[in-house]
Amino acid sequence: MESPVFEEFDPASDCDCPGCVHWRRVSPRSLPAGLGGHPAAHRTVVVATAAAAALGAGHAVPALAASHAPERPGVPAGDEPLTPQGRKAPLHGPGGRPAKPEGKIVTPRTTRADIIRRARTWVAAKVPYSMNGFWSDGYRQDCSGYVSMAWKLPGNEWTGSLHEFATRISKAELQPGDILLFHNPSDPQNGSHVVLFGGWTDYTHTYYIAYEQTRPTTRRLATPYAYWAYSDHYVPYRYDGLEAEDTDHAEEGKEGGAGGGSAAGAGAGSGSVGAGTSAMPYPGRAAFGPGADNRYVTLLGRLLIQRGAGRFYTSGPGPRWSEADRRATRAFQRAQGWRGADADGLPGPRTWSLLTTGRGRDIPGAGAGSARPPAPSGSSRVPAYPGRGMFRPGASNVHVTRLGRQLVKKGFGRYYTTGPGPRWGEADRRGVEAFQRAQGWRGGAADGYPGPETWRRLFS
Repeated sequence: MESPVFEEFDPASDCDCPGCVHWRRVSPRSLPAGLGGHPAAHRTVVVATAAAAALGAGHAVPALAASHAPERPGVPAGDEPLTPQGRKAPLHGPGGRPAKPEGKIVTPRTTRADIIRRARTWVAAKVPYSMNGFWSDGYRQDCSGYVSMAWKLPGNEWTGSLHEFATRISKAELQPGDILLFHNPSDPQNGSHVVLFGGWTDYTHTYYIAYEQTRPTTRRLATPYAYWAYSDHYVPYRYDGLEAEDTDHAEEGKEGGAGGGSAAGAGAGSGSVGAGTSAMPYPGRAAFGPGADNRYVTLLGRLLIQRGAGRFYTSGPGPRWSEADRRATRAFQRAQGWRGADADGLPGPRTWSLLTTGRGRDIPGAGAGSARPPAPSGSSRVPAYPGRGMFRPGASNVHVTRLGRQLVKKGFGRYYTTGPGPRWGEADRRGVEAFQRAQGWRGGAADGYPGPETWRRLFS
């Protein structure tokens, strides 16, 4: 099973802290942040919601629901959109007339990366909401038109027809590019809505990033699952035209066009992060860059260190994006022979693919010319931290063995009567605890379970 995709976010206006609750109680709309409002309640965010078009009651419907309710108590004003629908229609040309007549239903092929990329174009352009207007690309400027655009459908669909291009899935199966669809046959123009799923915000799967076309413009917003109101009526669907991701056709443009051929093999050995993450999908550009703080940044740093970027990190790597991450990423990109925008220090799908599969060229050592410089005599690269899940009661893996051997080497092996071996035991925990206490840590910092910093110090 693929690892879930997360997309971190800044708290939006649904903050439940006492300050925000107070301001929502005394005023329907919070004050601007500059005039004393809670800053979490005033982020300008863009989400994209697709509204639907009302055609006949004879259509098959994906979900039955009551009409869209008034704003949910406690939901900040503006987060619950009103989304009257336009009608099902062909694409429109520059003159506002149909570009071509409706024909046989087809399902164009596309990738998840391309779906999200197209969705972001409307977010960036701040496309105004309209149930009658058509954007320059020919798609209607409502919620269902927006999803039609993101899926690159041959015409403007509505909430009563989008499911014809998709397959119903479960919440657990949701991935970026899927949709959450609410079709209300009793009042389709005012009671239906659809949002594009952009990824979970964290492991709890209680909030996700919704790309949504709504008033006043396209937006991208952290949204409670499945939606602000009538959550149980939103049904997950997956587009039928999905094809395997083409990692060479990436947000990084021509990245990978040169120098990406030879398999370096770095990080493919025992305990390598790359060996265990080859199937992990690219989490999207939003997971990286200034302000990003998530587990993908940590994983990126560990993968880069495996490929020779250790000199860029004085501590960590950790979940908060830093200049060290950017410089290390750029060094890896340049090691592939990429230049210009292809080596901007921000990982795209091609960079991510090379790192997680162990392919491509390693980062040369400082002042060295070879792609794989030998390590100095007596030195060794710190193996990447494999994650807390490897060290817990019942765990049995090579990382436990490696940890135990290093504890013995460092002089903390007195708790072993046999081994160390691959099964996590009390001897491992007590050895780790002794090592942590030797660092001056106490309390929860010396619980006997190795975290990233314990691991780094133990193997450095």
